[in-house]
Amino acid sequence: MLEKIARIQEKLSEKVKEVKIGEVRTVAAVDVSYSDGSARAGFVVCTYPECRVLKTKVIEVEVYFPYIPTFFFLRETRPVLLSVRREKFDVLIVEGHGKAHPRKYGLASHIGLLIKKPTIGVAKKLLKDTPPETYRKVGRVYISVGNLITLEDAERIIKQILDETGYPKPLKLADKLSKGRVK
Repeated sequence: MLEKIARIQEKLSEKVKEVKIGEVRTVAAVDVSYSDGSARAGFVVCTYPECRVLKTKVIEVEVYFPYIPTFFFLRETRPVLLSVRREKFDVLIVEGHGKAHPRKYGLASHIGLLIKKPTIGVAKKLLKDTPPETYRKVGRVYISVGNLITLEDAERIIKQILDETGYPKPLKLADKLSKGRVK
């Protein structure tokens, strides 16, 4: 079954588009944490580049898929989509890979195709066999194209919103929300 899903990922990777982005005024971020069979997604929208928080949201849902390396999108798509549904933002930062993936189609690409908005993948580590041209290291994270953005634009945006530790501020807040560390 995973071989069939891998082929589907490779096919879907051909639909990912890299395009120059227009004006960015808001950046959103989403991260998901897990506990006792449930997924908790933290979502935040901030002004860009100041990172003034405009909105936060947390949703909790049951988990239906186990964690399987390089098939992360099967587990996280539902909580991420539920958290971004009906929200307004210019760019979405997803905790997970985009094109920086062995099949050039990670969670950020999947979400980007589904929501049809510019999406950036951000991860702390690279996956084995990740093509080197698909990512850049910015601060202490690896970034890649999710969809509808160029790698250069993604790098420029992320550089503007890094905190003092080299981590994107909106994503750090989304992470804290997902873990229940912020009310």
